[in-house]
Amino acid sequence: MNADVLRPGTAWTLLIAAGLIDVVWALTMKLSQGYTRLGWSVLSVISLIAFVWLLGRALTALPVGSAYAVWTGIGAAGTVLIGSVLFGEALTPMRLAGIGLVVAGIVVLRSA
Repeated sequence: MNADVLRPGTAWTLLIAAGLIDVVWALTMKLSQGYTRLGWSVLSVISLIAFVWLLGRALTALPVGSAYAVWTGIGAAGTVLIGSVLFGEALTPMRLAGIGLVVAGIVVLRSA
């Protein structure tokens, strides 16, 4: 086995971290106001680099389709939830149902 390939457990941990950092990236993009606020813009770019690197490392051990779907699911669900808390975005029953479906998909892909 290649020394650069991670164990599956480590790869899943990095993938989850990448998904959480994806949420940070989305939020800092909004807070940067179109990349016109320097501090938030720098944090946004750093977050982008971090999650792409973590995702790339996770892909050394995980199937690309499952890993990408889980990563985007974590980012999407997390961003909806945090957006509702920080920016007062509506969290309607339909949006909650959508998040539930995304989370269910993540669980299925993780266990498959």
